[in-house]
Amino acid sequence: MSSDWVCALHGRVHPYSSAHVEALSQVASRARVPLWAPVPLLAQWTLGGLASCGDERTGATATVLALAGPSPLGGPADLLLVAEEPGVGLGARIAGIDGLDPGTGIGGAPDAKILAAGHPTPLWRCESAEDRVAFVGEALGVWLWAVLWPPAAELVLLEHVELHDLRHQTQVAIDLPIGAASPRLP
Repeated sequence: MSSDWVCALHGRVHPYSSAHVEALSQVASRARVPLWAPVPLLAQWTLGGLASCGDERTGATATVLALAGPSPLGGPADLLLVAEEPGVGLGARIAGIDGLDPGTGIGGAPDAKILAAGHPTPLWRCESAEDRVAFVGEALGVWLWAVLWPPAAELVLLEHVELHDLRHQTQVAIDLPIGAASPRLP
């Protein structure tokens, strides 16, 4: 028995659910993939929601954490951090592209570098819808996506960004500031 369904175009589709950040520890406890958060948060940034793919029996095969704050060039910005097993497709959906994974345009010198779980992690710009910019890399054996609105907000990744896996940082998760619900979660 499974709560997944099969799409003729994309194959197996995992159930998707979004939650208020108050459910963060519950989502983190059942995730098979990291639940990434920048710790410390960038100045004046807040959490705006989270979501996952999967169910209670199989665990979350993808997680997304929504953040909002000021863009380095002024105005508001949104950042969604996605961790997913290959073939899930949540990161591609949030980036606004067809398919399940980032595609073949990844390679060469990375466009950004962050720390994920204490390890230097390169990120490459990948295809995205025109109203956002998407970066993708690999951390802890799964895809790591960073999708930002508006595209100029990509400068956020030039700051010192250190991601921590909230599956192992429950006290840190409690101390993160909560803001308005993100309109960017699908």
